[in-house]
Amino acid sequence: MAQWIPSLLPTGRPRYIELAEAIRTDIESGILKPGDRLPPQRGVAQALGVDFSTVSRGYAEAVRRGDIESFVGRGTFVRETNGPAGEETETAQPDPRRSLEEDPMMNMPPEPEEPQLLRRMAQGVAHVSANLVPLLRYQSVTGSAADRDLARTWMQENGFDTPLERLAISPGAHASIYAILTLLTEPGQALLCEAVTYPGLRSIAGQLGVKLIGVKEDEHGIIPEALEALITEYWPAGLYLNPTLSNPRTRTIPKERRFEIAEVLKRFDLPLIEDDAYCFIAADAPAPISSHLPDLGWHIAGISKVFGAGLRLAYTTIPNGVAMGAFAQIQRSMHIMPSPLSLALMGRWIEDGTAAALQANLQQAARERQALAADILQGCRFESAPEAFCLWVELPKGTSRAEVMGRMANRKIGILPSDAFTVAGEPQEAVRVCLGGPISMAQLREDLLALQDALMRKDWLG
Repeated sequence: MAQWIPSLLPTGRPRYIELAEAIRTDIESGILKPGDRLPPQRGVAQALGVDFSTVSRGYAEAVRRGDIESFVGRGTFVRETNGPAGEETETAQPDPRRSLEEDPMMNMPPEPEEPQLLRRMAQGVAHVSANLVPLLRYQSVTGSAADRDLARTWMQENGFDTPLERLAISPGAHASIYAILTLLTEPGQALLCEAVTYPGLRSIAGQLGVKLIGVKEDEHGIIPEALEALITEYWPAGLYLNPTLSNPRTRTIPKERRFEIAEVLKRFDLPLIEDDAYCFIAADAPAPISSHLPDLGWHIAGISKVFGAGLRLAYTTIPNGVAMGAFAQIQRSMHIMPSPLSLALMGRWIEDGTAAALQANLQQAARERQALAADILQGCRFESAPEAFCLWVELPKGTSRAEVMGRMANRKIGILPSDAFTVAGEPQEAVRVCLGGPISMAQLREDLLALQDALMRKDWLG
């Protein structure tokens, strides 16, 4: 393999990264085979017309990614896929015990099924395995510099201009919300939010003794005048919003309303906790409200709704003037650190394009499931959005949510009554219907037909 010379594609990224990508491309295409010896670095540098240090960094990056390995005095080789002396490495098999662990009441994304995409995901796990020992050590409480740089890359690719020095990685959006409320609130203090809001916020607020006050909404989100009136009445610690594909109503606050909300918060110097769990899913969502509030807005970009709930990570942007150390200290006291294993997997998926492929696959799957629901539930009243994972179904007059929940018992589709989302007052006769998770399209169709029957039929027998 002494004649091998990589072809570097002009991607605009550093040349050493392009070299590492070229090595991986040639391995995947079969040009480089397991056990092949790569040419000396100086020869590659001369052939490409680049500095020796560039090739040295490129080889080191390919080693870090698990594609090649170097031996002092022997050279650099493409990693073998088999064990020593031709012994086949044991192939891992699915553990059926793992497939049974799920919570159908959660708003889960559709799961990937395409073999090629699943193989790409597994290659990321192989990268984690190649770096397993160092990933089992204690590491940074807000993510290493390399992990935060990769997080910022992903944010930028999705249209978010996030200053690196204000970016922290936490073990999930819940961890960020808990830490922020710990910083901003005291027991008995009020926090404003949507009148129908994310159940996780209700749980966290209850743990901290914070009183939630629901702000009146219309089809565009909370009403600025209602927000202002409640601020002057309660003088709350802040405002929590789920602005994009909101859970459970699937609403996205439009650009103009976001600006109006930001102006109210500026006038009262009131912090915003922007739980943007679905910001990587909605293809055309406006800029975050917190982008208009650099000194007041906390922006939480969750990962689990795109890549799976088991990947407990969130990218949190800290407002100007807030000490990163204060947020980090609370995170350390509660969680020690985000999992280095999750960070390594997510970082690898960002680097090799798997993250973008998963994102596109999820968006398409969500659109297909929403189209199926719209076709089956004709005549029913519900709110939805093309890329949302759920529906907010308003029940027909005379039909109670308890009735529907009973009729849909033992079905695979996840249904949760409005009680879980209601901040105050009598819950609406409505249910959230989750279209994602491990349910297949065939099972989803069957369960949606059962739901349509449960909503529309009146001749049930006891």
